[in-house]
This record gives sequence, structure tokens and C-alpha cells, in this order.
Amino acid sequence: MKLNSIGLDAKQSRELGKELNILLANFQRYYMNLRGIHWNIKGKRFFDLHVKFEELYDDANLKVDMVAERILTLGEVPLHTFEDYIETSKVPLGKNVTVDEKAIRLIVDSLKELLKIERRILDASDEANDEGTNSMMSDFITEQEKTVWMMKAWLAEEI
Repeated sequence: MKLNSIGLDAKQSRELGKELNILLANFQRYYMNLRGIHWNIKGKRFFDLHVKFEELYDDANLKVDMVAERILTLGEVPLHTFEDYIETSKVPLGKNVTVDEKAIRLIVDSLKELLKIERRILDASDEANDEGTNSMMSDFITEQEKTVWMMKAWLAEEI
């Protein structure tokens, strides 16, 4: 088994880099959706939601950077073009979303997709003994599960 410079199996690190790039592309689409709903939200809940969406896109922007830097740490190259993001992402595209419930639904649906990818990476990073990636995914999952719960509560839906 060949180890990379941080002591992890090089082959497993390459595979984790590919999975993290999938997550990166999906986070970029999620981030752009959040920017769009932040800019375009209308209605009586505008002031509350405008601030909340900014909080969420600031957080997503930080996570994008964290994922890209983890990809680099594993010795891989992060995706960095819109073309790559469009080809790779599965997060739903939110275009011209102005209604509060549709915006919250878009967030929930996007987070559900991100959580699927993160859980897959969590399993793979555990198998690879990659604590750095594993810890990051665990933290992301914990935060996003709470956000889904809160958004579902706002929608008056069961988790």
C-alpha cells in the first residue's frame, strides 16, 4: 500500500477526493440557490428570511472553501468551473424562487441531497482511516440535520 504525504492510503485518498469534488459541486449549486432566494424573496416574511438566507449562504461559502481545501490536502484538485459544477451537481436548481415556502422547500431538498453525499463520504473516510475528512463530514451532517429540522418546523411538516 502506497501512502500519501499525510499518511493515508493514496488510492483511497484519490477516491475520497473524487467524492469530495461531487460534494463541492453540489455545495456550489446550493450556495448559488441561497444567493438567489436571498436576493429574490418577496412577501410579508421578507425581512426575517432575507437575513436567514444570508446566514445560510455565508455558512455554505465557508463549507465550499473547507471542502476544496480538504481535496487539496488529500493531493487532488478541486473542481472550479461552472461547467464542472453543472455537470456534477444533483442539488435541485432554484431559479427565480420568490415565494417563502418554495424557498424553504428548496433548502430542505438541497440539504437532503448534500446529506446523502456526506454520508457516503463519511463511510468511505471511516474505512480509509481519514479522520480529517470524517470529522468534517460529521460536523456538516450534524449542522445540516438541525437545519432540516428547523426548516421542516417552519413548514409545519414532520421530520
